[in-house]
Amino acid sequence: MTPQQADEVRAIDGRTPGRRGRATRDRLLQCTSELLERSSYRDLTVIDIARCAGCSPATFYQYFADVEGAVLVLAQEMASNGKSLITLIRSSDWRGKGGPDTAAAIADAFLALWERHRAILRVVDLATAEGDLRFQNARTHLLNEVTVGLRDVIEDQRSAGAHPKDTDAMAQAATLVSMLAHVAQHRYGFEFWGIRMDDIRRSLARILYTGVTGKKP
Repeated sequence: MTPQQADEVRAIDGRTPGRRGRATRDRLLQCTSELLERSSYRDLTVIDIARCAGCSPATFYQYFADVEGAVLVLAQEMASNGKSLITLIRSSDWRGKGGPDTAAAIADAFLALWERHRAILRVVDLATAEGDLRFQNARTHLLNEVTVGLRDVIEDQRSAGAHPKDTDAMAQAATLVSMLAHVAQHRYGFEFWGIRMDDIRRSLARILYTGVTGKKP
C-alpha cells in the first residue's frame, strides 16, 4: 500500500485507522484473498476471514460492511495494479527488431497479472454477470487503461502509415485486449485440450505485435 492509499483508508465509521489498524485491515484483506483461492465466494463467511486473521468478527466489521465489501476492495486494488502494464506498453520500443520482444513481454505480463489475481477476477466476472456495477467498474478500469495504452501506440503506428487509414485505433486495441483477457481466463482449458502454454504465449505475442504495429513478426 502506497502512502497515498494509506491516507485514503477509512474505517466503516469514517475514522482513519492508525498503523495497527491498517495492519489489521491488510491482514483481513490478505486472508480474504487466500480463502478465495481455496473456497467458493458464496461459501466464504466473515467468521472464516476473522478466524484466519486471528481477530473477532466485530473487528472485521470495523473495516468492511460484509464479505462482498472486502472482496470489492481487493478488486479495486487489482485494477490499480494494471498500471504496471500501462508503463510497459508506453515505455517499450515497438519499432525494429525489439518490437516482437515487447509484444512477448506484454503478453507475459498480462497473463501473469491475470494468474496472480485469478481468484478475485473469478468473483469480479460473476458479480459483473449479475449486474453489480461496482465490480463491473473495477474490471472496466483494469482493461480500459490497458486498452488506452495500446490505442496510443496503434495510433502512432497508423500515423506512420503502418495501418490502413480507416483503422480505428481504439477498436483495434479493444479487440486485442479482449483476446488477452479471454485467453488468460481460459488458459487452463486450453492446456486441458493439450495446447502447450508456450505455444499460447507465442501466438499471443505474434498477434499482439501485428495488431499493434501492422507488421509481421
